[in-house]
Amino acid sequence: MARIDFAFGATERVTQACQTSLRQYLAGQPLIVYCTDAGRLKAFDQKLWAVDEAAFVPHVAADDPEAADTPIWLVSSDLPGALARAPAKAWLLNLDDDCPPGIDNVTRILEIVSDDDADKAAARERWRLYQAAGHDVKSFRLSAV
Repeated sequence: MARIDFAFGATERVTQACQTSLRQYLAGQPLIVYCTDAGRLKAFDQKLWAVDEAAFVPHVAADDPEAADTPIWLVSSDLPGALARAPAKAWLLNLDDDCPPGIDNVTRILEIVSDDDADKAAARERWRLYQAAGHDVKSFRLSAV
């Protein structure tokens, strides 16, 4: 079962996801970023280029020929296929409104939750589904992290 960390209190979910991705990259932690909403994933991709003016965060689509040599993969569909090709120690950052599919072999999932009411409601539902599936679910306030 996966450990799932919910980080509550983000001012803006995509921006916080970019900052989290930068920290994971600097720590040497491979990361898969999943979202079926093409607009949200594109916004994440664009913001990741400017998350820090002194940092470059290498990222590509999971099906890109350079994916094997890139630490952060963006996935909008076929998450199980991407997970099968990913490094065994890769973590999953879920930017989708629903629980990601095919996560049986993922050891860690990161969930970023903004103070937006719809975002919080979707996160509560994901929390319930993760718990019902037997995952180890934890919560953190971003102001306390």
